[in-house]
Amino acid sequence: MANIKIRAFLFVFSVLLAVQAVAQNNPYQLNDECYPYFLKAEELAGKEGFKAVNDTLLRLALQNGDTKAQTLFYVEKLRDIVRVVPMDGSQDAAVNAAFRDLKEAALRLGHMQYFYYGYELTQNYYFNTGRMLKAMELIQQMQDFALEHDDEYGKWMADRYMVKLYVDQNDYVSAKRFIDRAIETYETTSDSLILRQSPTRLWCDLSDYYPIGSDSARLCIQRAVENRKTFLDTLRCEYYLAKQAALDQDMGAYEASRDYCISSPSLPTVTPSGRLFFDVIDAVFDGTIGRHLNDIQDLTLLREWKFIAMLLQQHGYRGYALHLYRQLVDELEDQVSTNNRSRLAEVEARIGNMSLAANLREKSSQVTQISRLVFILAIATMLIVITFLLMSIRSYRRNRARDAERIAELKAANEHAIAADEAKTQFVQNMSHEVRTPLNAIVGFSQLLSLPDGSFPLEEKESFSSHIVNNAQMLTMLLDDILNASALDHKEYKIVYEEGECHYMCRAAISSSEHRLQPGVQMFYDPENEEPFYFRTDPRRVQQILINMLTNACKHTTQGEIRLASSTTANPGFVTFTCTDTGTGVPPEQAEVIFERFVKLNGFVQGTGLGLSICRDIANRMGARIFLDTTYTDGGARFVFIVPVNPPEGAVSDIPLSPQFRQ
Repeated sequence: MANIKIRAFLFVFSVLLAVQAVAQNNPYQLNDECYPYFLKAEELAGKEGFKAVNDTLLRLALQNGDTKAQTLFYVEKLRDIVRVVPMDGSQDAAVNAAFRDLKEAALRLGHMQYFYYGYELTQNYYFNTGRMLKAMELIQQMQDFALEHDDEYGKWMADRYMVKLYVDQNDYVSAKRFIDRAIETYETTSDSLILRQSPTRLWCDLSDYYPIGSDSARLCIQRAVENRKTFLDTLRCEYYLAKQAALDQDMGAYEASRDYCISSPSLPTVTPSGRLFFDVIDAVFDGTIGRHLNDIQDLTLLREWKFIAMLLQQHGYRGYALHLYRQLVDELEDQVSTNNRSRLAEVEARIGNMSLAANLREKSSQVTQISRLVFILAIATMLIVITFLLMSIRSYRRNRARDAERIAELKAANEHAIAADEAKTQFVQNMSHEVRTPLNAIVGFSQLLSLPDGSFPLEEKESFSSHIVNNAQMLTMLLDDILNASALDHKEYKIVYEEGECHYMCRAAISSSEHRLQPGVQMFYDPENEEPFYFRTDPRRVQQILINMLTNACKHTTQGEIRLASSTTANPGFVTFTCTDTGTGVPPEQAEVIFERFVKLNGFVQGTGLGLSICRDIANRMGARIFLDTTYTDGGARFVFIVPVNPPEGAVSDIPLSPQFRQ
């Protein structure tokens, strides 16, 4: 009794000190005008009159420049909504809007603890409305944000929220990983926001993971006592100390802790049915448990059922204990079945994938079978049954997480496959005719050449050979385009800078292209200056682009001429090449389209539709430009290729154009 009086005196004294401290400097360190309205808003959240009080809090916070009070306005607004909306999910939009406003305000005003607190309130809302996956997604989003910004406080809070999520489902096996990580963070951090918090609840939750009365559980309770910081921490510790003393049959210590808990109006915060729990323990000690068996079913926490069952067994009430163990298994099995059904329904509704639904239904059936097996084994040993059941629940959650990852992978793979299939179809359609035409010509003329001597005159056979060579070169050009495009896509196309001579590259390109001229068409080179001009570039790539420009002109020019020109003055600091033909020309609106892959304005002209696209890719890598001169209107088309004399390092340069080439 003396111990109880001392504890009561210390409690009253601590309350008086707290009241005095609030009067001098409130715990939230808010402006003196704002603080009373914040307390009132806390009290009225979810009740009539809240909005007027909270609006006044915001007005005073703005007047006094109190950014923390401004942030708390949005906190209270979200708390009010999650308390008053129907718990059926019909007000998701209002909750999400208030959550978004709180996050934006916390980020803008620099109070990150309330940014993360918004996640807690919102995930609690989704958890309470039976949407476990959505609640876990929110915690994952919060953890991703903390990881992205390397915010240790955010990562620690995410672990704490995951602990609460699993503990509320009596899944201490899954919760342990997050408890261990949160405790390790607390013991090694230098973050002041984390150190202001208390790890007492984490140690208490960890004690529930271990067998009741074990050395590990006792050590966790001792650590919880050593780290307590608030009155609520002390109350929670006394609750666990009372259970430990009852198990040890230390009546003095048990009664002191029990009386401390019962005298506190905050006991329901620790255990909603705490008073009834202590009444049942007292009944076990005084031998009247038979009159209180039905009261056990009213206990809120299943861990309290488990504790009472062990206490009954310890005091010789084996029949009562076995009956309670069976009820506990039934309750756990019902919870698992209910949780699994609700989660399966949520996954099916959100994903809408029939194959996934079938897979998840199969997993649900497996969980049901495991639950029945657990019920049978519970008769033999309750400890094995509970351990096995918790492991089964953890296995289910792991499978569900793997399923979610697999779904994301399948979606990404499906999108990639669709895109690849479309590209493949387009490529096959484009290439089938292009490859077949020269190949058929090669095969046909080869068969004619294989006929016995005398079947054709020598001149015709030479003509056949010429056709074979020409079509073989066309086929080689098609394959070169494909290989070049592949090399560009895989970053295997290298630019090697060295000294190159302008006229040599142009004449070499003409020499490589003039055999593709159609009958009656002539090809010329018009240099601005006959003097040799050397500059730093990749001569092979410049020549490749010039050949592609000339080859493209040969395809579309059936009469007239093709002129390749070079200039060092049209765009100072650059060598400007132009390829002008008298062919079919290109409509101005198609000036950019023709540089896309597989684009051919004339489907009857030989080619893959890759040449101009490859030219532009190479030019970009060289810091050069290639484009259609849409100002040219004298018949045919003019392509312009502008190469820097001093190539840039890295990104493509912005090349200023002379007026005659501006598009």
